[in-house]
Amino acid sequence: MISHNISHTLLLWGTCLKDLIKLIRSSWSNVPFFTVPLARAHGKSFAHRSELRQAKRIVVKLGSAVVTRGDECGLALGFSHKYNVVLTNRDGREMMIVTSGAVAFGKQRLRHEILLSQSVRQALHSGQNQLKDMSLPVLEARACAAAGQSGLMALYEAMFTQYSTCTAQILVTNLDFHDDQKRRNLNSTLHELLRMNIVPIINTNDAVVPPPEPNSNLQGVNVISIKDNDSLAARLAVEMRADLLIALSDVEGLYDSPPGSDDAKLLDTFYPGDQHSITYGTKSRVGIGGMEAKVKAALWALQGGTSVVIANGTHPKVTGHVITDIVEGKKVGTFFSEVKPAGPTVEQQTEMARSAGRTLASLEPEQRSDIICTLADLLTERKDEILSANKKDMEHAVSRLSPAMLKRLSLSSSKLNSLSIGLRQISVSSQDSVGRVLRRTRVANKLELEQITVPIGVLLVIFESRPDCLPQVSALAIASGNALLLKGGKEAANTNRILHELAQEALSIHGVKDAIQLVSTREEVEDLCHLEKMIDLIIPRGSSQLVRDIQRAAKSIPVLGHSEGICHVYVDHEASVDKAIKIIRDSKCDYPAACNAMETLLVHRDLLRTPLFDQIIDMLRTEHVKIHAGPKFASYLTFSPSEVKSLRTEYGDLECCIEVVDSMLEAVDHIHKYGSSHTDVIVTENEDTAEQFLQQLDSACVFWNASSRFADGYRFGLGAEVGISTARIHARGPVGLEGLLTTKWVLRGEGHTAADFSEQGSMTYLHENLPVAQVLPERRTTS
Repeated sequence: MISHNISHTLLLWGTCLKDLIKLIRSSWSNVPFFTVPLARAHGKSFAHRSELRQAKRIVVKLGSAVVTRGDECGLALGFSHKYNVVLTNRDGREMMIVTSGAVAFGKQRLRHEILLSQSVRQALHSGQNQLKDMSLPVLEARACAAAGQSGLMALYEAMFTQYSTCTAQILVTNLDFHDDQKRRNLNSTLHELLRMNIVPIINTNDAVVPPPEPNSNLQGVNVISIKDNDSLAARLAVEMRADLLIALSDVEGLYDSPPGSDDAKLLDTFYPGDQHSITYGTKSRVGIGGMEAKVKAALWALQGGTSVVIANGTHPKVTGHVITDIVEGKKVGTFFSEVKPAGPTVEQQTEMARSAGRTLASLEPEQRSDIICTLADLLTERKDEILSANKKDMEHAVSRLSPAMLKRLSLSSSKLNSLSIGLRQISVSSQDSVGRVLRRTRVANKLELEQITVPIGVLLVIFESRPDCLPQVSALAIASGNALLLKGGKEAANTNRILHELAQEALSIHGVKDAIQLVSTREEVEDLCHLEKMIDLIIPRGSSQLVRDIQRAAKSIPVLGHSEGICHVYVDHEASVDKAIKIIRDSKCDYPAACNAMETLLVHRDLLRTPLFDQIIDMLRTEHVKIHAGPKFASYLTFSPSEVKSLRTEYGDLECCIEVVDSMLEAVDHIHKYGSSHTDVIVTENEDTAEQFLQQLDSACVFWNASSRFADGYRFGLGAEVGISTARIHARGPVGLEGLLTTKWVLRGEGHTAADFSEQGSMTYLHENLPVAQVLPERRTTS
């Protein structure tokens, strides 16, 4: 029978290890009961986080700070809730848990017994008035462990049993690893348990273990002192040839200085030999180890061929999936690796870009313009190198990408010439961008205020299969004085590399080469979206799925872009035949994969069965456009094309939906309901109808008698664009130079204070608008 206290804790663990157990069971679902999964060839740890997905055998160490309450008397109430996901659903994955908590569990139990005993004795001999004076003796840790082991294990067993999963308790001491026979027995037992799909719950036998020796640190590959659960987990992981050891504590991971200090930086990856760069703080509130002990244990395990991640197991927002995230290769905690990358980390690249970006912003406008013109020249002067690199990418991608994606990937001499022209347009506009005065106000006598344009900071642009995006975005970043971090698709790796080299070559003429960085490491896009302390704005350029994924992942960084390009062309009953045919053909067929291509054609009901409608259908068939019928259109037809599955579909190919509307107002309602606020067009000769459409439609771009393909920064005269935004704040539509600037307020006074303007003060506000064109001297002495 489980005691009331244990049952209460079990209830609090509630959903507990529900997902943990389900995932463990599902990971065994396709493995024969008496079959040991084939493990990775042991001997070398994983070099990169992305390889952690291959981990088959995992040791999870739950530290004292994770499972123990703040008063060290009992288990943390949210402990099990935080570990409801431990393993992803990978066939054949095995898990062992090294857990703390026996001492805390026993301390809670013994304190309860002592209080009960004292209260009874004092009630019998001294009366109730003295109960408040009771004091507890200092409890010896080994006695607490002895009292707590059974309760802790009963709790684990009760939770796992709910889901028909068996657990087994194993208590070990240092001698079990140093005695060859005992070590072999332990190894055999653990393998047998894993073979039978039983989860081993392992802990040091604190009831009999002696206190740790002061200087018994780790001593080489074959010797490790089991003085805490960190060293136990490391020894066990190596002994059992585990692929991964996850050590969970109460800090985010390993910092280069004590967490909480002003300059402390969380290390994404730690390499052997970096110990000299670490300053350790105090150990956690519970347990006998500390971060230094964890690092030593981790390095020992790493040397033995087991990969290690140290992460936070107490953070309320992430602990429910922290282990899953680690196993999936996400950037959680500190990853220990023996392979140091040749180049800088993405964090270092971001810091380099920010530093050089500040210098870039301080350059004279003519100098930034000079850099862009140099890049424009390089695009044509070095076109043979660019096209050669692009040819390699095309050859590798031809069997893997769709025709539409291949078209995006492809570069040509004409494309490079167009890019060069666009960059020169940007260079002209860059001379009046950063530092432009937008507003001037005389707040009071000799107190003047300016609102001026300034760079946003560090931009992260993520783009797929669009190498021409790189010089465009680079030029816009240079013109606006922003630092830039670029993450391109691997299908364009060769082209991106040469284009980035040219961008840095142009930047170097004024000493700001590092302002633009190309991320070429194995960094996952989702991990980049979590660098909220380093990146100020994310701009995705690619598929709607990419944009949606980034918007979901970047919870703390603004994302500028659109997730879908569901553009409409509405043909009014007063439309010109020639204009309608020409606009529809261009909007759909010029570049079907573009985000500004027409996806839905709305036709006024009066046009059905007219020569204009017949010509539209004939033209679409001639252009090999597959037609999907909307519900109303289908109802007019005896033999209709395939009915559309959704009126909110971005085809990105030679396909479109045709739907019928009764009026211009119904067309507007349809677009508001099914559109994506990108670009929408009306074709009509009635000016009043057109103006009503333009005014009522709430899209980023609304056109009258013009193709939707004009929704483009280059065609708008912006030189280029970083993308098209459908957001309703900041930039909207094609985002060029202006969209990459923000503002700051500059106030110039002469010792003014807010108290001067109080009721007792001697000054009054004027708030006079001043001409923006007026040039301010460096220091004003009179108003």
